[in-house]
This record gives sequence, structure tokens and C-alpha cells, in this order.
Amino acid sequence: MKITFPHLGNTCFAAKAIFDGLGVDYIIPPASNREALETGSLYSPEEMCLPFKIMIGNYVKSIEQGADTILIVGSCGPCRFGEYCELQMNILKRLGHNLDFIVLDQPKDIGIKELFNRIEKITSRSQKSSVEKFQVLHNAIKVINLIDKIEEKARFLAGYEVNKGDCKRLLNRCKSEAFSYSNPAAMINHFKNYEKLLNDIEIDKKKDPIKIAIIGEIYTIIEPFSNLYIEDKLMDYGVSSKRHLSPSWWFKNTTLSTIKMQSLDIRRASKDYLPLYIGGHARECIGEAVLAQEKGFDGAIQIFPMGCMPEIVCKSILPSISRDKDFPILTLVVDEMTGEAGYITRIEAFLDLLERRKDNVLYGS
Repeated sequence: MKITFPHLGNTCFAAKAIFDGLGVDYIIPPASNREALETGSLYSPEEMCLPFKIMIGNYVKSIEQGADTILIVGSCGPCRFGEYCELQMNILKRLGHNLDFIVLDQPKDIGIKELFNRIEKITSRSQKSSVEKFQVLHNAIKVINLIDKIEEKARFLAGYEVNKGDCKRLLNRCKSEAFSYSNPAAMINHFKNYEKLLNDIEIDKKKDPIKIAIIGEIYTIIEPFSNLYIEDKLMDYGVSSKRHLSPSWWFKNTTLSTIKMQSLDIRRASKDYLPLYIGGHARECIGEAVLAQEKGFDGAIQIFPMGCMPEIVCKSILPSISRDKDFPILTLVVDEMTGEAGYITRIEAFLDLLERRKDNVLYGS
């Protein structure tokens, strides 16, 4: 068995820590790029959304390197993501690949016993004891929490740094070097060291940078290639950005959902605009917009793939939030045809708007 998985932001570090810790053979696909997207678009139904197509491209590249098992999280909710694994299996079979898919759905959807059966497929090849396997999982949780924390802080401090680019360079170096570690404990120490280095970056607390919340469909805001590296671009502009959704948030939220204690702040913030879960992370998108305004952010950017129904609903609600709370919100829809020039122009125009609003408040005009 040689396992692979689709890219989803920082999840590759947690997956690497798990497979290294278990001693299970695996392949990390090349970082999502234009080639992966073109490959996925070639074999996917035209109307399917961008995440699906990039994932197919990830799989094909890993299969070329010998992968025979695909690990993916699932969703039984009212979102097409719940059908991904079946459709992807059919596509890969038509291409002549007979692969084993391991789909980790939520316990409330498939039952705790079935979840453990699927996890056993991954761990059965490992020579580790039950106690050691539990420690591997514990280390993976540490890994994802640490890298998400470092990334969140670096992207926010980018607006306050004295030497432009310090935060971005440190974050990129932290991630690239992490792949060289084959021991989960060593990777944890690596991230802890970079956490200290991040604290040493010179910042100017007197600065008042533009602050933007990144909201929307979870894949397109977490996987940087799919959003044309918008968070990196905002760092280059000296903007402080914050993204509530992350792999570590997803793990915590999924765990708490078993006792219905997930995202209490988001449920409170969204109740006046979207009091129900309608699939995807629509309620989170609405709640995050409200929370961003309450926390003093200057605006929000919603990003979602073409055809994403939960986010289309959000797009129709967000103007009401913007109007009621005097809070600018930009919506960006992405697919394989999205052009970077027009995309950047819209972002820059939005930043100009926020700067003018900030100046008007500052000078009382």
C-alpha cells in the first residue's frame, strides 16, 4: 500500500507526520499548480467545481509515482463534496487505475465503528503498538496546530513589520524546510523554533494597517493555488489578513460537532442572517463576516469556486451584512479560466476603497 492524498493547505504536514510516525509508505503529490489543474480539467466533468479538478490533478501525479491508495475526508452533508469520492473513483477507473479510496467521514454520518474500520486500513500496515499509534496522532495534531498558528500570526503581523517581507520569507522558509524532517518529533521542534523566530521579527505597533478577513468556501481559501495566492499578495501589499477556517479549526470543529458544541461564536454571529446549516461552510462564512466587523477589521473578501451552491447563497446574504454594518465585502469567484490580471485589479481596487475609508475616518471627512 502506498497512500496519497489531495493538497489542502497545511494538511500535508500533518499527513506527513502521521505516515512517517506509523512507518507507512506514502507519496505527497507535487504542490498544486497549473499542470495539475489542466490535468484535472481534462478528465473532470466541465460543470464540476475547481477543488474537484485540482484534486484529480493531484491524484494523477501521485499515481504516476506509484500511489495505489487515496485518503480523503468526506462529507455526507448537502454539498457536492459528499459525492467527490464516488465521482473521482469512477474517473480514475475509466483512466485504468484500480485504486483503493479511504474516505474519513464524520462519526455522526457513518458511525464510530465504521470510522475506526477505515482508520484501521491505514494503520494495519504499521508495526507500531496501539499506544505508539495514539502518540502518532497526538503528534500530528500538534503539527497542524503549530503550523496553522505560525501562518495565522505571520499573515497578520505582515501589516506591522518594519522590514517589508520578513514575515512572508520566514513563513515560506518554515514550510519548505519542514518537508526535510522524517521524524514527527523533529518536525514539531522545527515549528516551535520558527514560532520563536516569528516573535523576534521587528514590528511597529504604531502602524494601523488595513485588516481584511478571508472568508468563503474552505478549499479555495485554504489551498493557496486555488485562490491565486491571495494571502501572499496581501502580505506584499502590507495588509494584515486573518482566515478563521484552517485545517486545525476543521479538526477541532469536527470533533466538537459530535456533542453539538462546534463554532459557538459563529452560530451566535450568523443567527440573524443564516440560522441554519445549509451545506459546505456557508454558515461559517456569514458568521465570520459579522465577527470580522465586530473585531474592527476594515473589510472581508469572500472566495469560492464557480457553482458552489452554499457560497452562492452566502453571496446573496453578504450585501445585507455589508449594508447593515457599513462593512465592505468583496466577492471573488474562481475557476480554471480565472485570469490573474483581472483578479489582482479587483483586489487592488478594493484595497484603495478601504484606504480611502480609513483616511476619511482619520481626518474626519
